[in-house]
Amino acid sequence: MLVPVFNEEEAIPDFLSETLSILEGLALPFEIVFVNDGSTDATLDTLLTRARADARIKVIDLSRNFGKEAALTAALDYASGEAVIPIDADLQDPPELIPKMLAKWREGCEVVLMRRADRSSDSFLKRATARLFYRFHDRISRVGLPEDVGDFRLMDRRVVEAIKGLREQNRFMKGIFAWAGFRTCVVPYTRRARARGKSKFNGWRLWKFAVEGITSFSTAPLTIWLYVGGFISACAFAYGLFIFFRTLIFGIELPGYASQLCLTLLFGGLQLLGIGILGEYVGRTYIESKNRPVYVVREVFEK
Repeated sequence: MLVPVFNEEEAIPDFLSETLSILEGLALPFEIVFVNDGSTDATLDTLLTRARADARIKVIDLSRNFGKEAALTAALDYASGEAVIPIDADLQDPPELIPKMLAKWREGCEVVLMRRADRSSDSFLKRATARLFYRFHDRISRVGLPEDVGDFRLMDRRVVEAIKGLREQNRFMKGIFAWAGFRTCVVPYTRRARARGKSKFNGWRLWKFAVEGITSFSTAPLTIWLYVGGFISACAFAYGLFIFFRTLIFGIELPGYASQLCLTLLFGGLQLLGIGILGEYVGRTYIESKNRPVYVVREVFEK
């Protein structure tokens, strides 16, 4: 199991108590790989205490907070199981579903997606914006995202090895998982309310996450802007012809100040918007060209 954590000291004891009881009941070898993503509370100390007492717990301590996508990448790199399951420590994704996931894997599914059939534990705004994002992303991207599916899933070893070969810096893991493909089946489930602590994703971070997902797997915003620019240029040309012939027929009129101001602001805003979209892609190209590692490990703790 792969568990990225950031300031989750309150949730870890309950998570381990519930998860270990389920995994031990399977009578199969297992490991739990925690990745401490630069926590500032007692998360690392809590994990180390448990890891010293249980050899099945491995702790990867990153040098700073790199973000959940990088922490999940680190967990995949250090996992050694034939099947891996990313899961959050907040217990919103129920560990008791693990036996069902393993059963699907034994039937031949290389990826077992856990679809949130009931998201009543999330706010209305979060559900609505998530639905809007999935639909918009699927319309503009050649890689469709399974709706209402998060990181909670089972992946076969060959899937993990394929994903480990994808080393881009700007990582949108849901898109990377979907891009890899493989034989996939879906299991619906009801998502719980968060057991302890609070979510680290605020509105701004979710917005940045959505922009990352769109720009990582689609150039449609650039293409759309090409058509917008072409349409505006055609309108401007047509309007220029209209002014030319009107002047020939009716003479010169004093242009209105208000209309000139509105047009200047409109086209200035459109130009800045287009430059901003282009800048998003140029910035990502710049980051990728540096070829820096996705994360830096401070230390690995295992018994």
